[in-house]
Amino acid sequence: MSSRTLQAIRGMNDILPDQIYLWEFFEQVVHDCMAAFGYRNIRMPIVEQTDLFVRSIGAVTDIVEKEMYSFSDQLNGDSLTLRPEGTASCVRAVLEHNLLYAGSQRLYYSGAMFRHERPQKGRYRQFHQVGAEALGYAGPDIDAELIIMCAELWKRLGISNLRLEIGTLGSAASRTVHRSRLIGYLERHLGKLDDDARRRLHSNPLRILDSKNAEMREVIDGAPRLLDDLDEDSLAHFEGLQRLLRDQGVDFEINPRLVRGLDYYNRTVFEWITGKLGAQGAVCAGGRYDGLVEQIGGRAASAAPACGFALGVERVLALISMESAGDIPHSVPDAYVIHRGEIADGFAWKTVRYLRDRGLKAILHCGDGSFKVQMRKADASGARFAIIIGDDEAQAGEISIKPLREAAEQVRVGLAEAADLLEAS
Repeated sequence: MSSRTLQAIRGMNDILPDQIYLWEFFEQVVHDCMAAFGYRNIRMPIVEQTDLFVRSIGAVTDIVEKEMYSFSDQLNGDSLTLRPEGTASCVRAVLEHNLLYAGSQRLYYSGAMFRHERPQKGRYRQFHQVGAEALGYAGPDIDAELIIMCAELWKRLGISNLRLEIGTLGSAASRTVHRSRLIGYLERHLGKLDDDARRRLHSNPLRILDSKNAEMREVIDGAPRLLDDLDEDSLAHFEGLQRLLRDQGVDFEINPRLVRGLDYYNRTVFEWITGKLGAQGAVCAGGRYDGLVEQIGGRAASAAPACGFALGVERVLALISMESAGDIPHSVPDAYVIHRGEIADGFAWKTVRYLRDRGLKAILHCGDGSFKVQMRKADASGARFAIIIGDDEAQAGEISIKPLREAAEQVRVGLAEAADLLEAS
C-alpha cells in the first residue's frame, strides 16, 4: 500500500466549515433575488454525453479541444463528460422534458463545473457557477431583465464598482459577412499573429479578437468591427437593449470587441467586470443564444429564442470578502450544554431536545470532561450561552445559563424560561 499522503486534486478545493457561512449567505441571496424576478430553480446532472457539449459549444473551441474532462463509460462505452458549463445542460433538460410546451421559461441553476485549466487565482478545475436562462423570449426586454437582475444581485450582495460592458454578435448572416472581412484583414497581417491565432484564422476568427497577447493588440484594435456589419434587425435589437438599460438607470459601456468563447451565442453579449481580481476580471458573462435549442436537437418547430448568463461563484465570493464579509452574520450556536452527573446527563438530553424543538441551536457536550474542560469547549464553539447542568439543577428541573459573549450574571431558571431568555437575546 502506498504511503503517499492523499490530497485534493490540484485546482479542486475543499470548502471548510469556517468558510461556508459566506457560501450560505451568497446562496440565500441568489435564491431570494431569482425568486423575486420569477426565475425557478432547475438542477441537472454533473455528467452529460460528450456530444452535447461538442454540438453546442463548438468543436473548434478551447473548452472542447483542451479543457473538458471526458472519459469512456466502462459499462457501455459511451463518451461522457463532466459538465464544463451549464447552459447546454439546461437546454437539454428543457427539451427532454418538453418544458417549452407549457410556455416560455425563466430558470436558474447552480453547481460545480469542470475544466482542465491551469489553476490560478479565480480560475480552478472544479469551479462553481450560478446561471440564469430565459427561453422563449425574442425581444431585447429579456436581455435587459437579465442584466438588471445582475445589478440587483450585486446590490444585495454588497458588491460595488462592477463595470458593465455590452456588445452584439449580430445574426448568423451578419457574422458571415463580417467573418469574410475579418479573415481577409487578418491574412494581410499574418506575420503579426501568434500560433494560436493562425490556428483559429479559418475555424474561429472571432476568438482571435479576444486574445490577451499584448503583441497582437495593434492588429486587433485595427480589425473590422462587427457593429459595422450588423443586419437591420440585429441593430434594432441592440439599440432597444441600450434604450431599456438607460431607462432603468443601468450604466454600461459598448465594447465592439466583446466576443464569446462558445459558438452558440448571437446578438446580445455582456460582461460584468472588476479591476480587483487581477487577470480574472470577468465576474459574470452572458448573452443571447437563439439557435441553441434547435442545435442541440429540438425540432425546427420547437426552436426557441433564449438569453442567459453565468457568474463565477468563487470570484463573486472573493469580492464579497474584500468589500463586505465583515457585515455578514455567522451562524453560531445559541447554547452549548454542559453536564456532569448521572441525573444531569439524562436531563441534558431532555434540555437540548426541548431547545431544538423551540427552534434554537443547541450543542450537547459529548464525552467526558470536568466542568472547567467543558466550559473551554463551550467558549471555543462560538455559542452565545453555556447551559450548565449538574445533578442539583437536574433534580430541580432547572438549568444555569451563563452568557459567553457579554458581561452578564449567570442565572438559574426552568426550561421554558431558559428558552424564552435565549430567544429574546
